[in-house]
Amino acid sequence: MKLELHKIMVKRLVWGEATTVRDGVLYVNKQELISLISEDELLGKVDVDLAMPGESVRIIPVKDVVEPRWKIHGKGQVFPGLVSDVETVGSGRTLVLSGAAVVTAGKIVRFQEGIIDMSGPGAAYTPFSETCNVVLLLEPAKDGMDKHDYETACRTAGLKAAAYLARCCKSVKADKIVAYNHADIKNAMWGHPGLPKVGYIYMLQTQGLLHDTYLYGVDVKKILPTLISPLEVMDGAIVSGNCVSACDKNSTYSHQNNPVIEEMFKRHGRDFNFVGIIATNENVTLADKKRSSSYAVNLAHMLGLDGVIITEEGFGNPDADLIMNCWKAEQLGIKTALLTDEYAGQDGASQSLADSCPEGDACVTAGNANEVIVLPPMNKVIGVVEEANVIAGGWNGSLAADGGITVELQAITGSTSELGYTKLGAYTI
Repeated sequence: MKLELHKIMVKRLVWGEATTVRDGVLYVNKQELISLISEDELLGKVDVDLAMPGESVRIIPVKDVVEPRWKIHGKGQVFPGLVSDVETVGSGRTLVLSGAAVVTAGKIVRFQEGIIDMSGPGAAYTPFSETCNVVLLLEPAKDGMDKHDYETACRTAGLKAAAYLARCCKSVKADKIVAYNHADIKNAMWGHPGLPKVGYIYMLQTQGLLHDTYLYGVDVKKILPTLISPLEVMDGAIVSGNCVSACDKNSTYSHQNNPVIEEMFKRHGRDFNFVGIIATNENVTLADKKRSSSYAVNLAHMLGLDGVIITEEGFGNPDADLIMNCWKAEQLGIKTALLTDEYAGQDGASQSLADSCPEGDACVTAGNANEVIVLPPMNKVIGVVEEANVIAGGWNGSLAADGGITVELQAITGSTSELGYTKLGAYTI
């Protein structure tokens, strides 16, 4: 498989008569975009706003972030099974509006949504303070609407908007083309003799109650762990539909730009053979956790993997899935490296994870989500600022009279991403 990402670099957003890109500026036809989103009868009031890096702007409450993309050549189309036909992706040429993002916001679906500050101390904790954000302000068609229906409408709106923006730019010449190749399993394992065979166990949030993730449009809680190509992930096969805490919610954007996959590609053929990805779920019952962890590790064993990287999404209950995957793999002689975050209390003195095991001795942290931060007032708020008093990481009284907000990092979108898609981190060479 070969995937080319044709990247158009977006440095600024402007309203325009036609949606297109010229000289690094993404012009957006506001009314055309609103009309497209308003086609969904589940949505009531719909609006669109723009937010640029460095501006005194706060977006709250944030549901998802999506990178605008459109398939310009090859099989399948973006976000398969949700806004396009169910066809395998991961090959051909995909247009990317790099530096731009669609942010879904507006009336809250569930309290586990987040904040993006485009400047100030909060901006230092979210990667989406550095993207040019097209913000969709969404409200349900009626009060009392089923939250699952409202979440579906918000998720679909974000995906449709992202596809629309990129599709309108499909004739624009890319500024940069990045090509990725991933061989079949046999060649991936043995293409570089003598190097260890390494895979990636990709844990996806699937606890239900609006804690959901979709693979080719299928709710991942309904599947057994499955083997997929990293190029499928990079090409939009995985979409977020969950309302877990904003700090470690894997947004659709972070799935599209998963840094673990990116780094494993860089080291393939140099330090190890990157064999592939085992996508697995995070269930609620003990029986489901046992089933999925055993099946995921068995797949790794059948592939003859020497090591696996395991990433988590969420905290608490999913910690049990993380540790089951870890010690079952280690028992079969498969070395593990874990990527998680911590909920160690506001003073950092509490137990970081809900579960652990002696075998989990190679663990990378993305930070303590309970750390408290004070966000100063912004000149402009896109959304509903009063939700600061109810979102996860906030509390009644988080919102000050002057518009400032005191919250835990838990409330800041992507601040402790367990994919490593965060501004807190370090590289070793």
